[in-house]
Amino acid sequence: MKQLADIGVGLIGYGLGGRAFHAPYIRVTPGMSLRAVVSRDSAKVHADLPGALVVSGIDALLAEPGIDLVVISSPDALHADHALAALRAGKHVLVDKPFATTLADAHEVAREAEARGRLLTIFHNRRWDADFLTLKRLLREGMLGDIVQFESHFDRWRPEPAATWKEAREGGSWQDLGPHLIDQALQLFGVPSGISADIATLRDGAPAPDYFHAVLRYPGLRVLLHSSKLAAEHGLRFAVHGTRGSWIKHGTDLQEAAAVAGKLPQGDWGHDPVPGIFTDANGVASEIANEPGDYRLFWSALVAALRGEGPNPVPPSEAIAVMNVLDAGLQDARRGED
Repeated sequence: MKQLADIGVGLIGYGLGGRAFHAPYIRVTPGMSLRAVVSRDSAKVHADLPGALVVSGIDALLAEPGIDLVVISSPDALHADHALAALRAGKHVLVDKPFATTLADAHEVAREAEARGRLLTIFHNRRWDADFLTLKRLLREGMLGDIVQFESHFDRWRPEPAATWKEAREGGSWQDLGPHLIDQALQLFGVPSGISADIATLRDGAPAPDYFHAVLRYPGLRVLLHSSKLAAEHGLRFAVHGTRGSWIKHGTDLQEAAAVAGKLPQGDWGHDPVPGIFTDANGVASEIANEPGDYRLFWSALVAALRGEGPNPVPPSEAIAVMNVLDAGLQDARRGED
């Protein structure tokens, strides 16, 4: 059997995304090889990746031979420009979330990929969180009955705004954490009929919104998406109520923390030791063990898609659906300020 060549990968950006969510997974994914990294801090890259080729900009990256896939983990405002440049150079592209900062840019990038016959995928990795995979199993099994209220939280205790571009991004937390929560909701329930959103800046000195509370409306169902950076008690992740019972989950998926701590995603990866609690219609509570979380599944699916052996793990149409909800939430929040 002919040995398939590795997919050569170029990574743009070595902040949190590049360092924790992309480089470690590229390193351990069979069929992928990290060929070059765009970064202004070669020492930081070499501390994790000794011997890695570090280049100063995207033009230098695209000029390197053997790069098939470009992974874009640059600041949000550069996503569209970097994706278009890579596509026009004939590369396949993975874009970190959010796909782009505007719907128009997202549509332009998607059209460019289609016109050039290149694969374009978006990194909505939270589909492979342990708690979310567990919830999908509970819904598939019908344990909760018909869902009438779904509550999803990404809360933090960060009372002092950090001096980073992420804190100042337009849209703030809604643009940063909102895509994760929205994508999960759309995966479970589809496109909502409407949205009401309260997006606010609550911390003194914060340069952009740091709080949101959005309600997605569906027939017979309300989906509540919530985030605050002023929540000293921030353990709640999901509260899901149905006609047969409720499932409450505290704690966040541990894959990010493990990668930030320098662990490679190998072996028994993605185990979440904090069980959810199911309460049935009679008020009897029981622990529900979690499915293992595994972002490696995204990367292996991407290899298969690039080789023509499987579907795109997150096609542009699904990321644009997330962008539509983000945009509708911003518009509703602005109307509420009038």
